[in-house]
Amino acid sequence: MSLINPLARQNSSPVSLAFTLLTRHLSSATASTNPSKLHDRYSFEPPASLSPTSQYPTDTTVKPKKQQKPQYRPPSSLDRTGRKPVHSDLPFDFRYSYTESSPSVRPIGLREPKYSPFGPGRLDRPWTGVCAPAVDPKVKSVEGDEDTNLTEPRMKKRQLIQGKPLTAAERKALVLSCERSKTKRQINLGRDGLTHNMLNDIHNHWKHAEAVRIKCMGLPTVDMKNVCTQLEDKTFGKIIHRHGGTLVLYRGRNYNPKRRPVIPLMLWRPHEPIYPRLIKTTIEGLSIEETKEMRKKGLAVPALTKLAKNGYYGSLVPMVRDAFLSCELVRIDCQGLEKSDYKKIGCKLRDLVPCILVTFDKEQIVVWRGADYKPSEDGYSLTHRELFNDSDDNLASG
Repeated sequence: MSLINPLARQNSSPVSLAFTLLTRHLSSATASTNPSKLHDRYSFEPPASLSPTSQYPTDTTVKPKKQQKPQYRPPSSLDRTGRKPVHSDLPFDFRYSYTESSPSVRPIGLREPKYSPFGPGRLDRPWTGVCAPAVDPKVKSVEGDEDTNLTEPRMKKRQLIQGKPLTAAERKALVLSCERSKTKRQINLGRDGLTHNMLNDIHNHWKHAEAVRIKCMGLPTVDMKNVCTQLEDKTFGKIIHRHGGTLVLYRGRNYNPKRRPVIPLMLWRPHEPIYPRLIKTTIEGLSIEETKEMRKKGLAVPALTKLAKNGYYGSLVPMVRDAFLSCELVRIDCQGLEKSDYKKIGCKLRDLVPCILVTFDKEQIVVWRGADYKPSEDGYSLTHRELFNDSDDNLASG
């Protein structure tokens, strides 16, 4: 080694020695300041969260982020703070459905605690669990007494709005303007019948046209006379045409859209109350064995008709009455219908025919005419021409 070093010193120039010394000095300096070689090999820089000096940034050019403004939220329609409850001068009790609920039928209880479907504090009428009465503001029963409503002022107000009766030419022009080829405006009346919110829809249509087309389907069409009566009574309008389940409702000559009645809307559907059972263990006047035998016999009887879902059932009551002239049991096939729907149909048949309900098993309605059956003589027909102007028979077709 002593021989090699002198030889190397002799062969090396002064410039190379100076470069070697400078390189050693720089390498020692970097080793002392940055002992890790990650920065040299990979250009690694620690993140700000790991840097001890990140808590006190020295870079004054970085501006702090502005706090974002909270998004705008429109005021809730349920918030009635500082507002008075809505007042309506409509002279009848507010119900969810006016055709599928009867004030004469008293429920035996409520499924849920009483709460207003109009929302808390939105209406100045109390909700009894079934309706919002118009007369007595402190009703404690679960049903409304609609007999206390004065009918004479209602009839006078309706006559004032209707004005002079329409001529045959005017009625024909209005009916033609409501045809499908002329307008698409239509209100569909389904399984719930004439609901409270549908009154508001009718008045909205009357802003733009004198008459509106209403399509009735399903359960309410069993008793179309009731549908027509409730429409005219609750809207103060007049039905000028009916063909099956299609109606044309006229608003009246003196109707003013700016003076339309205040109709508070229901925000949700109220729970139906509890009513007595339709099918009892034994039929009145029969023993248990006779009741079981009648139910088996009724399910074996050929079906009178099969009801289509959301169909037109206006001819069902006359069919059952005609069938009772030749047989004591009638079966109606209701496959595909909701259970609540064909139960309500059976309840309507019991009141309109009248008859005795036997069973609802296997999606069938079986009714019995009773031991002392007598054909009804109320003159029930499909047209009910007393609702129309008889000056034009073609427009009042059933």
